[in-house]
Amino acid sequence: MKFYIKTFGCQMNEHDSEIIAGVLQQAGYQPCGELDAADIIVVNTCCIRESAENKIWGYIGNLKNAKYKKPGVIIAVLGCMTQQTTIGDALKRYGSHIDIVLGTYQQHRLPEYITRALAGSGQIVDISEDNRDFPDELPAVRVGGVTAQVNISYGCNNFCSYCIVPYVRGRERSRSLNAILAEIREAAAAGCKEIMLLGQNVNSYGKDLRKAGQTDAPDFAAVLKAACAVPGIERVRYMSSHPRDFSPELVDEISLLPQVRAYYHLPLQSGCNKTLRAMNRGYDTARYAEIIDRIRAKTPAAAVTTDIIVGFPGETEEDFRASLDFIARCRFDAAYTFIYSPRSGTPAAKMAEQVPLAVKKARLQRLTTLQNQISLAKNQAYIGQTVRVLVEGPSKNNPELLTGRTESNKIVILRGGAELINQITAVEITGAKTWHLEAL
Repeated sequence: MKFYIKTFGCQMNEHDSEIIAGVLQQAGYQPCGELDAADIIVVNTCCIRESAENKIWGYIGNLKNAKYKKPGVIIAVLGCMTQQTTIGDALKRYGSHIDIVLGTYQQHRLPEYITRALAGSGQIVDISEDNRDFPDELPAVRVGGVTAQVNISYGCNNFCSYCIVPYVRGRERSRSLNAILAEIREAAAAGCKEIMLLGQNVNSYGKDLRKAGQTDAPDFAAVLKAACAVPGIERVRYMSSHPRDFSPELVDEISLLPQVRAYYHLPLQSGCNKTLRAMNRGYDTARYAEIIDRIRAKTPAAAVTTDIIVGFPGETEEDFRASLDFIARCRFDAAYTFIYSPRSGTPAAKMAEQVPLAVKKARLQRLTTLQNQISLAKNQAYIGQTVRVLVEGPSKNNPELLTGRTESNKIVILRGGAELINQITAVEITGAKTWHLEAL
């Protein structure tokens, strides 16, 4: 029997789908690239924003046609969206064509539930919130490319007031270092040169283990060192980190690791202390600035990127200007910017003083204008430099060119043949745009 996986969401979801594919192939099922050819259709869902959830509802609704054309097809819906109790109930009512509904940590049980569904057991729903029994080691079928994604932890303990993740991913649980390294070694043996370490808050890795009595449990710095020591691994990145747990000592440790030190992604979310308190972020701008200053003192050439939310409930014009001023002070290489969108099930969705959409859009435009100016200036400083680029493949916009990334995670468009793919090559930067560099 053949399976087809449709993935919505972030890198965590993408890696979850790699695990789902691994579990299914281990059980004897075969992948296929076409939905109509599949005997099993798996939808791996996201719920970080309600707009994403609405898109998924539309996709699930359209699967009724697949059931109509092929009544025997098994349809399974998994992931973050289904972990919400209200969604699980809604799927039972709305999705009579759905055979299996699983939460975030039941993906390894999918073959068992497929067998039951094929036997005519009726709709199966398992959205247990407990992630303690989720296996540390599961097979993964990687989609290819130069980068392998590896979870170092699951769940989140931060409870930022705008975020649904702790409610659908459960409490934070660190994987064993042995399991992490086994997966990295496997990826390296398959030819991957870059590792992306995944967790909702990677730099709190090991805290739960030490709290449980494992006093010698490694911390995040130890994970980074161990990953860098795996033969064949040229670069190590991570996502996502939290400023609250980003200690000066961690910056010092990273500065000694050539595979890591050139790039930091450190989500700020707001440059206004009042807003940061309302977001329950656990730090203020002074603390954040200390981290940025230490990074640049230890590794002056490091690129720093961030995430920013505009229009959080209660954000005044004065608050927003304070945020702009702080962003100008930090001078990020790039920022992933978002308009605040109320997410049902989170404290922020119930807060008073919701900012009108028109105001949020206008503020986003002002933020984008400022950040684009900074990003372009940062990129222009690379012109004339020779940099090492890990070539990922053909450029999406021009297949005759290649695309890759520098050690500082800058996208580079370059000339070259297919033999450069998955290789590190030195190129001279000849041009710079807001979002990429050119070596043409």
